[in-house]
Amino acid sequence: MPPVATPRVAAGALFLNDEGHVLLVRPSYKKHWDIPGGYVEPGESPRAACIREVGEELGLKLPLGRMLVVDWAPAEHEGDKLLFIFDGGTLTKDQERAIRFEDGELTEWRYVSARDLEQHGPPRLARRIRAAIAAHSNGGSTYAEHGTAI
Repeated sequence: MPPVATPRVAAGALFLNDEGHVLLVRPSYKKHWDIPGGYVEPGESPRAACIREVGEELGLKLPLGRMLVVDWAPAEHEGDKLLFIFDGGTLTKDQERAIRFEDGELTEWRYVSARDLEQHGPPRLARRIRAAIAAHSNGGSTYAEHGTAI
């Protein structure tokens, strides 16, 4: 049998505010900001992992909308990766006030405009988030490689 890919799989949520800015979080273990989410556990779907991670990281139990992006994004020191982004919708002011960093992985959150994403993370993350914003806006979903929609 020929070798098959065994990528790491992760899932995150795109939350937008009324101005269309993206909710970013600052993980304590990374040098850059990211969207809420994390790795999929064995036997878990990407959607279920995203719901679990949002609950663990932000203290919010929220339903998620459709899948916006699946991104083939291998990383030099991490190997093959498949990254999913799901539509988290818009948080209410009450939900924003209810955000709690329950598991200690995150230190802060903020809304960032799409044009300022590179100031908060690597370019391919910014491309992936912009692809998710575009899919959210047009009611569809997209496939990407290294953050670039194909």
